[in-house]
Amino acid sequence: MPGKKLRDARRRLGRTLKDVATSAGVSEGHLSKIETGKAVPSLPVLHRIASRLGINLAYLFDYTGDEKAVVLRPGRRPLITLDPLRNGRGVTLERIIAHAPENALQCNIHILEPGGASDGQISHEGEEVGYVIEGRVELKLDDEVHLLGPGDAFHFRSNRDHGYRNVGDGRARIFWVNTPPTF
Repeated sequence: MPGKKLRDARRRLGRTLKDVATSAGVSEGHLSKIETGKAVPSLPVLHRIASRLGINLAYLFDYTGDEKAVVLRPGRRPLITLDPLRNGRGVTLERIIAHAPENALQCNIHILEPGGASDGQISHEGEEVGYVIEGRVELKLDDEVHLLGPGDAFHFRSNRDHGYRNVGDGRARIFWVNTPPTF
């Protein structure tokens, strides 16, 4: 449960709810609800809280796979669902590289159901590259909006505000690589 792991990380650092909430731009009450599982944060909010605690988002999600795996077969790769309020409709990440603390790369297939979105923009250190496998996607970088379709690729520095959404009628899939791992 991401909330419990956030609370444990905050307590290990000896930080108060108020301190972390203020630095992440959320209310103390909202952070308390997130930590107790009574509220589910958007990806940008979760990213801000985790970064203030010095943890990678992957730490917040249960992952029981083999960190040393060289081959991850279709149908057996770990899935991370980012939209539990709608039973997985929205955004799901399919791991292409097993999560391990020493990895320099992170690679996922972002699966977006119709209307699925990152729910805002995030920024962080690093670099990202992606390739649209299927569907129609709107990629927002700062104030720029890019409409992408199958075969389109993108690359940007991660310190730009970025977010995305499926603007098509069907599922969209994006092969997405970033470094350093942030999720």
